Amino acid sequence: MKIYLVGGAVRDKMLGLEVKDRDYVVVGATPEEMVDKGFKPVGADFPVFLHPQTKEEYALARTERKSGRGYKGFTVYASPEVTLEQDLERRDLTINAMAEDEAGNLIDPFNGAADLRDGRLRHVSPAFVEDPVRILRVARFAARYARWGFRVAHSTSKLMREMVDSGEIDALVPERVWAEMERALGEPKPSRFIHVLRACGALQKLFPEIEALFGVPQPEAHHPEVDTGEHILLVIDKAAELSHDPQVVFAALVHDFGKGATPEEEWPRHIGHESKGAKMVEAFCKRFRVPNEYRDLGVLTAKYHSHCHRAFELKPSTMVRTLESLDGFRRPERVHKFVQACAADFRGRTGFEDCEYKEGEYFEAAFEAAKAVDSSAIAKEMQSVGASGDKIADAIRDQRSEVIQKLKQVSAK
Repeated sequence: MKIYLVGGAVRDKMLGLEVKDRDYVVVGATPEEMVDKGFKPVGADFPVFLHPQTKEEYALARTERKSGRGYKGFTVYASPEVTLEQDLERRDLTINAMAEDEAGNLIDPFNGAADLRDGRLRHVSPAFVEDPVRILRVARFAARYARWGFRVAHSTSKLMREMVDSGEIDALVPERVWAEMERALGEPKPSRFIHVLRACGALQKLFPEIEALFGVPQPEAHHPEVDTGEHILLVIDKAAELSHDPQVVFAALVHDFGKGATPEEEWPRHIGHESKGAKMVEAFCKRFRVPNEYRDLGVLTAKYHSHCHRAFELKPSTMVRTLESLDGFRRPERVHKFVQACAADFRGRTGFEDCEYKEGEYFEAAFEAAKAVDSSAIAKEMQSVGASGDKIADAIRDQRSEVIQKLKQVSAK
């Protein structure tokens, strides 16, 4: 029995990154031997075991053979005769197909170290085409390692295009697509995820709402980058920089969906794109079974981002209504995330990257002022004289509007 550290742990160690998860491959062992040594079996589809002390995963060396469509259409073969190289060969990218023995020696049969050094995302073998999830994984790795200039190898991009054209990508289920997208939105450069998917045709197949934004013009006076798709790429990278929160990045990604549905004769103006986009975001989230927290922030950002951009122009009563629509008085954290997404929208424009977003600062200040109103005291006082619920709500709303009006007057000086 021989044990090897494999995959991401080896890759990240070589990049000088913190190794968070360690996975091991065991060569020359049977499931019975693993159990005898105290390992706990946990793998449903193939033999995976948890170490009795560290609880880290140890998998028996295995091979995979395509037996159907999609990412689940595989027959797995695990046996003491399967070699380390055979196990590594079934992996997606060369940088993920390296191993270390117990003495710390590198085993690198597919030149992953050279690709890591050269910033190249390259497939291990032609079997790459058998698993459509790999298209999304490559795009996600491009987003993760963009800071080092990593690029997808031409041969790998070509295979990804073939997978799209052959219809293999159609076998992906919504939950798996969302899982990869969510992880990509948490990477430092999420625009690379979109770039890579677009280059191989997967963006049109999976996310036509995003593809539709490219080639759609906006008024150059407000958007020097003009193209809405290019604007979105700038916005999501700025959102990742400002927040490091994938929910905020998602809201930034979907906030202009409505512009992709504007009739060409109305270009470059996009009147009403906010409400139109909100409905499109709802449909997108339903299709991919996006969690409610993401959906709600995305829909609200699509619908109300222009309110934040025009914060100084809003009537205090409109500001209060907007804050209520955001459910900000019950979910104050949502207001901050919303403003972060709007700030990314404002600064995700050519030449505006480092500009101060005063509207966002005012929007949050107005919220804090309105939130400080003692709504419980107002309700208690009015209930004592028999006021109805609607009357109480109006009184609270009026008081909140009044404090925002005072703030507005101070801000105007």
